[in-house]
Amino acid sequence: MSADRNHAIVTPAEMTAIDADAARSGINSFSLMTAAGTAVSAAALRLYPGALRFVVLCGPGNNGGDGYIAAAALRGSGADVEAHALGNPAALKGDAARAYAAFGVAKPLADYGPIVGDVVIDALFGAGLSRAVPTEVASVMQAVLSHDLPVIAVDLPSGVDGRSGQVLGASFHARHTVTFVARKPGHLLMPGRMLCGTLEVVDIGIPERILRARAGTLCENGPHLWQEHAFALNPAAHKFKRGYLAVFSGGPLSSGAARLSAVAGLRAGAGLVTIASPTAALQANASHLTAVMLKQVEGEDDLSHLQTDKRISAFVLGPGFGDLEKARRYALMLGGRKLVLDADGITAFKDDPAPLFKAYARGATRLVMTPHDGEFARLFPDIEVDGALSKIDRAIAAAKRSHSVVVYKGADTVIAAPDGRAAINTNAPPWLATAGSGDTLAGIIGAHLAQGMPAFEAAAAAVWRHGRAGAKAGEGLTAEDLAAAIEPLPA
Repeated sequence: MSADRNHAIVTPAEMTAIDADAARSGINSFSLMTAAGTAVSAAALRLYPGALRFVVLCGPGNNGGDGYIAAAALRGSGADVEAHALGNPAALKGDAARAYAAFGVAKPLADYGPIVGDVVIDALFGAGLSRAVPTEVASVMQAVLSHDLPVIAVDLPSGVDGRSGQVLGASFHARHTVTFVARKPGHLLMPGRMLCGTLEVVDIGIPERILRARAGTLCENGPHLWQEHAFALNPAAHKFKRGYLAVFSGGPLSSGAARLSAVAGLRAGAGLVTIASPTAALQANASHLTAVMLKQVEGEDDLSHLQTDKRISAFVLGPGFGDLEKARRYALMLGGRKLVLDADGITAFKDDPAPLFKAYARGATRLVMTPHDGEFARLFPDIEVDGALSKIDRAIAAAKRSHSVVVYKGADTVIAAPDGRAAINTNAPPWLATAGSGDTLAGIIGAHLAQGMPAFEAAAAAVWRHGRAGAKAGEGLTAEDLAAAIEPLPA
């Protein structure tokens, strides 16, 4: 997985190590602070050339040092600047103390009173905050919000946990955020993503080799992750070479979910898709299907026979399935095959998931599970309630325990693999939260598995294509619109 500047996401702890490595390599740390603060001042002048006053709120650490550099640069440009300090600035150490000395005297934070025309630069805490903001800071945040003043955040809006994206008591809601070297999880995870406004990542002079040495296996989802596994169509290939996907249908009143998955699988590139339908739903399915095939699968005997067709290269189980006990039996029978487990297929194992995890424990990863918050909590209750874990941590822990790729759905979907790789998806529009959207996603994942993509790449590519389809279909889409909007994988 790439860890270059364009795609890497680093935790606050990793960023601290990167800063230390840069200093040990001989890079002057104050020059990095100067580059950071100057970038903030440039953004402020670019975005708000008509501001009456820039107010820089500076914290007791290096984030505050960035703020003092920005304040000095703004004053040097001729702007009206006022700086306010949290705590005693005389107690600052190292580069932050040097930055404060370069600016001059700051007023106490408590003395700041917002006025119309202010642009607020938030340099209080940045990404390293790990506890609730002090009452004094929360009061200033409320005052700024009540005056609807634009806020530019330095690194991350103060009050947002850089590791999890969660709000620690209170936070600024920035119009623009300037961060350095690489993005942090809090920039992409909710609600942090919504509080950052537009995000600008600035290269302040830390070499990419230092970033690569410290960055973990977390990145933003995108074609760089899975392009090498996206197969170009061979003009000589027949339909079975393009992958054969089977989707299990529920009863006659809930068969539509399986059809959504099946059509999405066909649109996503599977050469052949069959709906495995119980007898009672055959007529309902047949009346709606054309390019998708239909096969009667009433119970375990029929499923055993279906599995003898080795041309079937992947299965989707769960959308609208209904019968939890049957879903449980089917999933365990399919233990040796590639399977997307969604919806009722996940819920079927809420009381005892251990047999499922055991069935898929050996060999290459071949199970992809797609839980939303409620389904995740049913399958991994102890992981879900652990307040020390971010959404990324929870997804990775679940993937390792279940020996599967976990697509932890939401506005900030996280895709995690048992080997610790993870990606955050950012391209999904809010109107994707509609009935049947998840069924469509399951079908796209199934198509990718059927075509031979590895499980993690298959899931990541599907989530990305699903987001692109939602954006293309536009606000007001229904799940039926999504399949038609699926675009080809980027070459």
